[in-house]
Amino acid sequence: MHIADIIRRDGTTASFEFFPPKNPESSESLFGSIADLEPLRPSFVSVTYGAGGGTRELTRDLVVRLKDQTPLDPIPHLTCVCHDERDIRSILEKYAEHGISNLLALRGDPPRDFNGGDPYAGFAQAADLVRLIRRFNDERGAHPDPRGFGIGIAGFPEGHPGTPNRLVEMEHLKAKVDAGADYIVTQLFFDNRDFYDFRDRCRLAGIQVPIIAGVMPITSGKGMRKMAELALGARYPAPLLRSIARAGDDDAAVRRVGCHWATEQCRDLLDHNVDGIHLYTLNKSNATREIYATLGVRDSSQFS
Repeated sequence: MHIADIIRRDGTTASFEFFPPKNPESSESLFGSIADLEPLRPSFVSVTYGAGGGTRELTRDLVVRLKDQTPLDPIPHLTCVCHDERDIRSILEKYAEHGISNLLALRGDPPRDFNGGDPYAGFAQAADLVRLIRRFNDERGAHPDPRGFGIGIAGFPEGHPGTPNRLVEMEHLKAKVDAGADYIVTQLFFDNRDFYDFRDRCRLAGIQVPIIAGVMPITSGKGMRKMAELALGARYPAPLLRSIARAGDDDAAVRRVGCHWATEQCRDLLDHNVDGIHLYTLNKSNATREIYATLGVRDSSQFS
């Protein structure tokens, strides 16, 4: 279903993110988690795409399996790093053949071992990728939906790590929207004030597309440190750090703190009329189900 129809149907969306498993055992574990999450009736689920397209086939295989074997509406991530226009068109054609309705268009990161020149030679910015997808959409018969793919882009409430100038950062985001993006999904954040400020600045810049808030519950101290490395610039508020420090080496206590914090983020976001909440699941189901239970909702339909 095209993202415009999903938003029209659901009002406030609720969505989950998965990453593609790398072996059969991980795949079965993931689909066990997915089975646990299906009763929550998410508006859509997204599937990540490894650095430099490192999980290109794995991402596609998971997206197709979700489409064919579950009631979930999958949205694959697509990055332009280490790809040229021919690569991207080939990916778009395959997704169109399988009836995939939406994409999340990202600039992406090059592989750590990349040494082949400029990894962004094909596309300087994510806006270039959005423009290519929009051109693909405009080609007659390229996609079964006459509107083509719905296009999502990333937003950074705490600031884009590669663009310290926040004014320039907003110009880049506006360029992606003007190129044809339909919605924004944000990077994770832990202080809702950062999100509300980001949302206000978007509206002041003339960005009127829906802005979906990305929330990730902390489930372990090790995971928190890894998260800080992957999500460069992630800011942990002092009250959250104090709560985790009180938990000490008790992983179960850290997990309870993380789930409580994420639940309060979600409650506050819903109270402030967020367009949607995107939960980073790390391919597990427990934290997400606990958040729903503590919010007192049966499924995602009660977010609106």
